[in-house]
Amino acid sequence: MSQSTSVGLSVLEHTIGMSGLDQFPLHGPVPEMPATNGPLSRQRLLLEAARRDNLTLWELCLQNAGPRGHLMTIGTPSQVVDVMEHWFHNGAADGFNVMPAWLPGSLQDFVDFVIPELQRRGLFRTEYEAATLRGNLGLPGPVRRRQRGAGSADAPKAPVQIP
Repeated sequence: MSQSTSVGLSVLEHTIGMSGLDQFPLHGPVPEMPATNGPLSRQRLLLEAARRDNLTLWELCLQNAGPRGHLMTIGTPSQVVDVMEHWFHNGAADGFNVMPAWLPGSLQDFVDFVIPELQRRGLFRTEYEAATLRGNLGLPGPVRRRQRGAGSADAPKAPVQIP
């Protein structure tokens, strides 16, 4: 078994919470698998794709290798934003997790080319409303304790150390 085959099977096993996939023929159908105690939704997603698209075990490894079963969009910044905009406006997504193929390069490309196109279309902010993450998430500020005078009955006690 080549190193790429071994890595592909190992990544698929990790993604779907199964082991022992090397016991099955790579170019045969994806075997039936019992539900896992691991990432069940990811397992279901990938196994449904394998059945629907009649994938071999190796083809499933390849499909899992990049996007891990998520939608992968490749194209110009405008084409990538077209897909994101379609999903957003049609209620298929209210946000996106960016999973760059390599760091920092593809993430930098996303920031430099896709974000400006999203901003041009009014789909991504150009500035933040608040100065803190808490403020931008619309969360209330922390509750401040009132100042206590030294020696008063309600003065803070010495900190307790927990071993």
